[in-house]
Amino acid sequence: MIVIDGKKVSSQIVEKLKQEINLFKTKNIVLRLVIIQIGSNPASNIYIRNKIKLGEQLGIIIELKQLSEDTTNEVLLEVITQLNLDAAVNGILVQMPLPSHINETKIIAHIAPNKDVDCFHLENIGKLWTARKTEVLLKPCTPAGIIELLKYYHIRIAGQKAVVVGRSNIVGKPIASLLLLEDATVTLCHSKTQNLWEICQEADILVCAIGQAKIIDASYIKQNATVIDVGMNHDETGRLCGDVDYESVSKVAGYLTPVPGGVGPMTVTMLMKNLVELAKLQHNDIVGIK
Repeated sequence: MIVIDGKKVSSQIVEKLKQEINLFKTKNIVLRLVIIQIGSNPASNIYIRNKIKLGEQLGIIIELKQLSEDTTNEVLLEVITQLNLDAAVNGILVQMPLPSHINETKIIAHIAPNKDVDCFHLENIGKLWTARKTEVLLKPCTPAGIIELLKYYHIRIAGQKAVVVGRSNIVGKPIASLLLLEDATVTLCHSKTQNLWEICQEADILVCAIGQAKIIDASYIKQNATVIDVGMNHDETGRLCGDVDYESVSKVAGYLTPVPGGVGPMTVTMLMKNLVELAKLQHNDIVGIK
């Protein structure tokens, strides 16, 4: 069994991004990402620190706008409006989760599609589902990271049976779309799927994004299948774990992502890649940046 090392792949993508960002610098352009946070969710604070840390490493300006927990929809929409109009801002990210009184759908829709670094806007998601492979520019970060991992390890996608367990807008649906673009035959499963066990056993590539600790064990896995674990959970001892029972599945799978160290490191890296791609669009009139 081969362990898919997300840290290794991420570091190589970061080195390529540095070269592209340096090209912007030769044109006196410094990339800028604005993160909007409502309140102070402890988990969100960790994710934001990781983004800021990588941004500093790449030479990207990352500005955190931290608004109070009782911020209204109207105030948040106005903040986004100003950032949409600011030519110095290349990307806008509203950190999830949001307080219950905030209309998440309305907020995401208000971010300009050409600054939507998360690729959550309906226009960008629509392009993802309707474009040909060569036409897709922005991709949601975690799904994009999964495809990068598969390609780095030369894991065949075209013609393979891919099963995605989980239908979230952040991972499940977009990874199904990206796998289709890579010519896989995709089955998208969810909480109402019958015979999940049998469906998973047919998968050449199994993507687990359920959010339940160690729910997928070796009995679900086809011999030598590639297993991508997107879960971030805690087991009975409080240790971080995925949706996959790593110990048992590692005895059956051909390739397997660990938790932590698999898909996780790729997500923030792909966020920065999206920022670079957005900046290329915004500065497509400058020779040498495309």
